[in-house]
Formats: sequence, structure tokens, C-alpha cells
Amino acid sequence: MNLFEKLEEYGKRDYYPFHMPGHKRNISLLEAGNPYKIDITEIDGFDNLHEPEDILKEEMEKAARLFGSEETYFLINGSSCGLLAAISACTTHQDEIIIARNCHKSVYHGVLINELTPFYIYPQKEDKFGINLGILPEDVDNSLKEHPKAKAVVLVSPTYEGIVSDIQRIAAIVHSYGKILIVDEAHGAHFPFHSEFPKSAIGCGADIVIQSIHKTLPAFTQTALLHIQGERVNRGRLGRFLSVFQSTSPSYVLMAGISRCMEFLEKDGEACFDKYVKTLKNLYQEAEKLCRISLLDSVSGFERDISKLVVSVKNTSMTGRRFYDILLQRYHLQMEMAQDTYVLAMTSVFDTVEGFGRLFSALLEIDKELFDRTEDKEKGRGFWQKELLFTPYEASLMESIKVPFDRAIGKAAAGYIYLYPPGIPLLCPGERIDKESLEEILYYKRKGLRVHGITEENGIFISVIAGERAG
Repeated sequence: MNLFEKLEEYGKRDYYPFHMPGHKRNISLLEAGNPYKIDITEIDGFDNLHEPEDILKEEMEKAARLFGSEETYFLINGSSCGLLAAISACTTHQDEIIIARNCHKSVYHGVLINELTPFYIYPQKEDKFGINLGILPEDVDNSLKEHPKAKAVVLVSPTYEGIVSDIQRIAAIVHSYGKILIVDEAHGAHFPFHSEFPKSAIGCGADIVIQSIHKTLPAFTQTALLHIQGERVNRGRLGRFLSVFQSTSPSYVLMAGISRCMEFLEKDGEACFDKYVKTLKNLYQEAEKLCRISLLDSVSGFERDISKLVVSVKNTSMTGRRFYDILLQRYHLQMEMAQDTYVLAMTSVFDTVEGFGRLFSALLEIDKELFDRTEDKEKGRGFWQKELLFTPYEASLMESIKVPFDRAIGKAAAGYIYLYPPGIPLLCPGERIDKESLEEILYYKRKGLRVHGITEENGIFISVIAGERAG
């Protein structure tokens, strides 16, 4: 069976997608039928994404109006290419940059290829559910005072779990230093379309905002938008870097999907989002009936996106990974992510009442099977200050060796170590490996989660910098 056949077979089964993409496999969106019929190249009459003058220019202008931005670009290489282009356009070779330590790995790739020196700001931690929160404005202010040569600040808001930083205050601080604010809003493309969601960074003063419309809106995987505001960003330079990181053969199927998404938002968005929000609120209300399973509702000090369902089994007889597996195997509910004590269900305006009903019925049944246990003393530690021995670029030039776990303490990591999803590094290249880092990795392994970036053959090995430059 090939991949196409396997996907077709999976699509016929009753697995419900509480994961991205936001179209939730709704075939009614494919009125054009077979996508092969509309898969073309830059032929006459269909414009060119890299030099838009006609229909694509008009489509991007429509998107800018819908989202309230001054200028919008279509991205068909995902938010990753938008982040790479934004970082490259706002910095020059070997500059300094300030980034939130909970950024997606594509931000770290932007640091690497531009040979930048990063300075990290760390998110707050929430203990009840064990999630990372947002970035405090005062921490941004302090970092800019300490690193006045930094050219830009990069934050992720909302987080994977839907936590939103105070972008309005942060933007004012960043601009008071004459710097550029780039916001990875990959998980917040739906924000502008209902008042129950937090305000988008577009309207909060950020200079560049990147959104993955495929995550929470009805669009194909790999589609995204980049929005520009104000005069701080050199737009010509940004456009050139978008041409570097976007494919030279942009998919018209993907761009048509963005166009259809914009049409939906313009014509049907208001009514559909009203219904969607009503369903979400009802789910949160019904969740109060659960005894041991908890649904994250709000957090102190930060706004939160209610479309992200963080469902916790902390301090019960079950791990997050086991919870995920039961939902999948017994109830055919595919979650987006499993963490140590919770699962994440991603919802969108295209979720159905039937889907939400299946989820809640499953939660009620599982809730009755659980029993309490003494509070787990083992806790994922989140992010903490780590010593940067080498920049990511310097680390990429140096020879690496694999060493057993117990011999890695004190050495510099040679590669990324992370859980995927969400793709946020636990360790970055060049960071000093401390005892706490290794304990955290082992903790996640004990919880049944897959840790990427380590080798498990007759023991656990980790790649570290040998200390000599390659070449």
C-alpha cells in the first residue's frame, strides 16, 4: 500500500481530528473536485507569487483588509518560511537578537543561518497544569536594557496551549528602544474573527506577524500569512528574503486554498464563528461535571485562547501519553499532542457538534475509571536559564561526538533536543548541558513521550561538541 492509498483508507474511517489542519478534512471545501485539475504553474493570466501584479496581488490585498494589516503576503512554505524571512530581513550577519526561549525551532534556524547571537527571555510557568505561560513585558524591557545592540525581538503568542502575552505593552517597550517586534502568531490566525478570542498581535503594534492559517482556519497544510505594519521593517528587503525562502514553484493548489479560506471568512465567517464559540463555551460548562479530569479554563496574568483544549489528568492514575492512547485507540479521537500530564485538542470553526459530543462522552467515561494519587513529585521543569557556551552557528562548525548521558554534564549540546509536537527545543546547540536538563529528558521518557535528538542503542547517548572546529 502506498502513501496515497493509506491516506484514502484512513479518510474513510471514523477517526475524528482534534488536530490541525483547521479544515478538519471537510470535503465540501473541494467543490472544484480533483486538485490535479487546478495544479498549474505561472502561466498567462495567473500572476506570479514572487512578483504579484494581478490576481495574487488582489488576493493578498483582500487578506490584508480581512485581518486588518497594512500589507499581507501569502506563504506556501508555512509559518517557518515567514519566520526565516522576517529574521533575515530585520537583522544582518552576526547581529544580536532577543528571542523567547519557547519559540519554535524555525526561529532557531533563522538564528543559525544568519550567524546571530541570541539572548533568551524565559516564559512564566503555571504549576497546576504544568504548562508554560507567556512573556512578561518587564522581562522584555530588562533584556533590551542588557542587550542594546539587539536588532529585533521575536516572541511566540499564542503558545501551543493558547497562552497570549501582552503584545500591546511589549510592542510599546520594543519600539521605545527603536527595535522591531516579530510575533509568531502561528496558532492565532482565528483571533480577528470573534470577540471571545484574544486580540491579534496585528492590532497590538507588532511590526511583523506570522500566522499559520492551516492550523486553526479551513486551509491546506503548509499555508500561512505574513503581515507587516508600520515603517520599521524594510519591506523591499523582506520581499527579497521571502523569495529566498519560498519555493520558486509555488503551488497554485495551496494558494487557491488560501483564497477559498479568505472567501469563507468574508462571506460566512461571522455566523460560523458565533456558532463555534457557543459550542466551545458549552463544552467548558459541561466539563465542570468531570471529577478528576480537568479542562484548562483560564490562567492568572495572561489571556487565553479558548479554542485550545488542554485536558489534564494530573494527579490521577494516568499519564498524558496513556490518556492520548486511550482516546485514540478506544474512541478513535486523534489528539494534537500528548504531554506528561495532559493532552491538547486543537479545535477550529470547522469542528462539528458531533465531534465535540464524542470527545465529551469519552472524557466522562474515562473520568469514572480514574482514581486519585498522591501529587506527582516528578515535574517537567519548563524553561530555565542555561549557559550559552557557543552560538548555534559556532556550534554548527564544531566537531561533535556521542557520549553516554552520564558523561554529558558540563559539555555543550551539538544539536537540538525536543519533543515534537510542539517543536520547542529542550536544549539548543551550544547550550551547556546541566544535570537538570538530563533529568528533564529522562522525566519525559518515563512519561512515555518521544524525545527527539538523542540516540538509544545500548543506553542513551547525546551528541556534544568535541571542542574542535570542523575543517
